[in-house]
Amino acid sequence: MKLRDILHLSFKTVTSYPTRSSLIVLAMALGIAAVIVLTALGDGARRYVLNEFSSIGSNLLVVLPGRAETAGSFPGAAMGQTPRDLTLEDARWIGHLPQVRRYAPLNVGEAELSGASRLREVTVIGSTGNFFPIRHMKLAQGSFLTHGSELSAQIVLGAKLAEEFFPDGNAVGQRVRLADRRFIVSGVLVKQGETMGYNSDEIVVIPINHAQALFNTTSLFRILVEVRNRTEISSAKDAIRELLIQRHDGEDDVTIITQDAVLATFDRILRALTLGVAGIAAISLAVAGILVMNVMLVAVTQRTTEIGLLKAVGAFSTDIRRLFLAEAAWLSLAGAVIGILIGQLGSLLIRIALPQLPAWPPLWATLASILVALTTGMIAGLLPATRAARLDPIKALSGK
Repeated sequence: MKLRDILHLSFKTVTSYPTRSSLIVLAMALGIAAVIVLTALGDGARRYVLNEFSSIGSNLLVVLPGRAETAGSFPGAAMGQTPRDLTLEDARWIGHLPQVRRYAPLNVGEAELSGASRLREVTVIGSTGNFFPIRHMKLAQGSFLTHGSELSAQIVLGAKLAEEFFPDGNAVGQRVRLADRRFIVSGVLVKQGETMGYNSDEIVVIPINHAQALFNTTSLFRILVEVRNRTEISSAKDAIRELLIQRHDGEDDVTIITQDAVLATFDRILRALTLGVAGIAAISLAVAGILVMNVMLVAVTQRTTEIGLLKAVGAFSTDIRRLFLAEAAWLSLAGAVIGILIGQLGSLLIRIALPQLPAWPPLWATLASILVALTTGMIAGLLPATRAARLDPIKALSGK
C-alpha cells in the first residue's frame, strides 16, 4: 500500500468517527495550549523583571552597609551588634575612584507632605543631583540641585503628587512643608509609573543633607555607583571594597551588589520556573496520549472485520501498522494546530489584561509542544497498531 493511500484512508477513518476524534483532538489541544500559555507567563515574568532592572540604570553597583553572609544575615546581628554606617564621606571617596562615573548617596523614609491645603504621607528620597541620571529619571519641569545650590531646601515632586497638590500645573516655585521643614518646589518628575515595586510618581526627592536632618541620622541607606564602562564593573567593585576596608579600620563590612549578578540570579530562577510550569502542563499531553491509546485499542476491537478484509485483499501487516500510526498522527497534528491557536489566543488575552507583562510564548515552547504531541500520539498508537497488524485475517473476517 502506497503512502498516499495510507494517508488518504487513515484521514477518512478519522473523519468518519467525529465524536471520538474530536475528544482526542480536544485533549491534545488543551495540553498544548496549557504548555504555551504557562511558558508565556513564565517567560513574560522573566522579561518583565529584566526590563525593570534595566530601567533603574546601567553599569550599576549598589553599596550597602553590613557584610551579607551565606546565612542571609549580617555577622554580629545575633549578639546585638549593628553594621558600621556608610557615611557621606565614604560616598565622596568612592566618587574619586577612576572607574566611577558618578555616584548618588541615598536616604529613604516617609513623612507628611503638606501644601495648597492638602496633606498626605509620601516616600522621601534624599540624594544628590546624580540620582536622576543614574536612575534614568527625568524632570518634566524645573531642575534639582544645580551648581551652587547643594544646600538649598529644594524638593522635586513626583508627577502624581504635583497634579494632586497643584492641579493648575504651576508647581515649580511653590512652597510646601515636609514634616516640620519648609521646602520650595524646584522640579517635577516625568510620569514613569511603578518601577521595582514602588511608584515613582508618588515620591519626593530632597537634598541628602536635608534628608539626614529630617530623619535624624548621619548614616546612608545605600550608595548607587555608576561605572564608566561595563568592562570596569569588576575592578570598580574591588576598588570600592578596598577603599572602604581602609576607611573602616580594616573591616570588610559592606555588601556590594552588581546589577549583572542580580539579573543573572533572577534569570536563572525564572527560567527554571518556566521549565517547571511547562513540565507540569506537559503532563496533560501524557494524559492525552493515554486517551489516544485507549480509544484506538477499542477501535481495533471494533474494526476487526475491516482489518481482516484489508489483509484478505493483499494488505501486509506493515500496512495495517502504518495505517493506525497514520491515524494517530492525524489526530495529534490536528490537536497541535488547534492547541497552538488556543495557546496564542490565551497569551494575547494575558497581554491585553496585563499590558506591562510581555507574555509572548517562546518559540522553543511552541516547537517542543508540537514535537511532544506528535511523539506522544505516535507512541500511544504503537500498541494498537501492533495489535491490529497481528490479527489473523480469517479470524478477523469471522469477527472472532
